Amino acid sequence: MQARICSEARTAFRRRGFLTAGAAGALSLNSLLRREALGATDKRDRSVILLWMRGGPSHIDMWDPKPLAAEEIRGEFGVMNTRVAGIQLSDMLPHSANVMDRWSIIRSLHHNNAGHSAGDQICFTGYPPGTDPNTNVAPSCGSIVAKQLGHLTPELPAYVMVPRNVPGVDSAYLGPAYRPFETIADPAQDGKFEVPNFQLASGLSIDRLESRRSLQTTFDSMRREVDRRGEMVAVDRFDRQAWDILSSPAAQRAFDLEQEPRKVRERYGFMPAFDPGASDRCGAPAWSQRILLARRLVEAGVRLVTVDLRWWDTHVQGFDSLRRGFLPRFDQAYSALIEDLNQRGMLESTLVVAWGEFGRTPRVNQNAGRDHYPNVFSAAIAGGKVQGGRVIGASDSKGAFPKDNPKTPQDVLATIYDHVGVDIGTHYISASGRPHRVLPFGTPITELF
Repeated sequence: MQARICSEARTAFRRRGFLTAGAAGALSLNSLLRREALGATDKRDRSVILLWMRGGPSHIDMWDPKPLAAEEIRGEFGVMNTRVAGIQLSDMLPHSANVMDRWSIIRSLHHNNAGHSAGDQICFTGYPPGTDPNTNVAPSCGSIVAKQLGHLTPELPAYVMVPRNVPGVDSAYLGPAYRPFETIADPAQDGKFEVPNFQLASGLSIDRLESRRSLQTTFDSMRREVDRRGEMVAVDRFDRQAWDILSSPAAQRAFDLEQEPRKVRERYGFMPAFDPGASDRCGAPAWSQRILLARRLVEAGVRLVTVDLRWWDTHVQGFDSLRRGFLPRFDQAYSALIEDLNQRGMLESTLVVAWGEFGRTPRVNQNAGRDHYPNVFSAAIAGGKVQGGRVIGASDSKGAFPKDNPKTPQDVLATIYDHVGVDIGTHYISASGRPHRVLPFGTPITELF
């Protein structure tokens, strides 16, 4: 069985996404559809949104302020009370404070690697990096979810990356069939958001095909071309079903941000068409619309969406960048997402995790910024079984080390897996033939429940 599954993965598409080389995308879906036919899919209606704050958000300047510490520790921001008595946040997060009863904070996370890509690998896979930290040696949590659970709905991919892959999100030895579907197009950029992977390799858009018969004819032509290159070794009844997915109006609607009312888009924040050039100010990308797209995707039936919220690497003039760019935009979009999911009745089925690969140094550097710091950091978590208005763990008075109830990235991953129903005790065979557990260690953070 393992050899057959590995063979399917090797024959799957080589570029990430549905339709990179036409028929190759169908093969990746083909392998997933086979697994569903074998009864390998968990049908529970649960999804995950990972808001990946790449670069390392400052825990002290966001979720774990230290108002009694010396100025060189506490930084330039004040603190504010939240809707939940006893919980304080940076005064740069008023919208988040107002919905504190619907999300919680983990303040005692830690690991031991201060490299960006190395931290990415640890937080996405639970395993340390290999010799090249930009390349996965273990599969990401999204790939594990796609492998073990398959599609939540057959009309959409199980695992999506908005907009492009970052280190840590790949499928490693699970094979290309379990890589994320990359939108490539970025809803944070000016102009209409259109996913290029919904274009066939021939340049003919799916909605211009006159009938299902012409779609199959086009596919057959592509298949013969791919066969000449030796990239397709078998075609069966799942191919037609895979193409039905690729041509699905439901999938196209899910990725169509233009269907969102302007009022909703504005609630999340910056819209490229309304604020040209804003992404260049303060180095803070206008990723609010990426977060809205993630909500649309899980609502339509994607199991796990990772949203790239880079680049929180605030070494120089960090307070200025946070004040004028990063924190107001994150605060507005994050609170909008939590409220939106709740109003739509989706918060119980959707786990939202906002975090980065580490925190920032307790002491402010000479450039009015903070440097890489994995010794303690924070994460925001909401949805699923998570009860809002809780603080799990604590850092010491300087925000330098865990003081109480230390947690690891593996515990966060175990919490994610617990939400969707992944068995973390399952083993998968690596390219070297060795079995590897989904996680080397870690347990769900039950204090959140």
